[in-house]
Amino acid sequence: MLTRRTFVAASLLATASPAFAVMPASGGPVAILTAIYTRAAKGKGDGGGAFIIENKAAKTKYLSRVLVALWAKADAHTPKGDVGPVDFDPVSNSQEPDVKSFKVDAEKVEAEKATIAVTISGHRNDRKPADLIVRYDFVREANSWRIDDIKGSSDGEAWSIRKMLTDSLKT
Repeated sequence: MLTRRTFVAASLLATASPAFAVMPASGGPVAILTAIYTRAAKGKGDGGGAFIIENKAAKTKYLSRVLVALWAKADAHTPKGDVGPVDFDPVSNSQEPDVKSFKVDAEKVEAEKATIAVTISGHRNDRKPADLIVRYDFVREANSWRIDDIKGSSDGEAWSIRKMLTDSLKT
């Protein structure tokens, strides 16, 4: 039962602590990634999560303004007919999506930024253990959480979406 005293205490706590005030349970980074990976794991898990980057509207929904702008600049810099700087599904961390199950862990959550790790289990067991973890850096923009970078490794070699996009502008 919610008493007046409990309500006042909860209200004070929420306004005194930015972490409580800005982290709605339904839209925080963990909830966002859980929704993305739930969708990616449906069926045979081969649909992937490229839907978060498939077009400008999707990028605007999921990614930070800075990352969307960097991506647009990198795409514009890509010669016509060439594959863009990101040529794989960053959600499944592979050329061929394979998400059977997943575990989402909040590694660091602050008022304005967060790092969340997702450990993926696929139907195939041909990837190195380090390649099964994808980390997401989130930032708060306009009272919403947005992905600011996606990081992982492929065959043990580290990668970052932000670094790939930035490096593509150097060539």
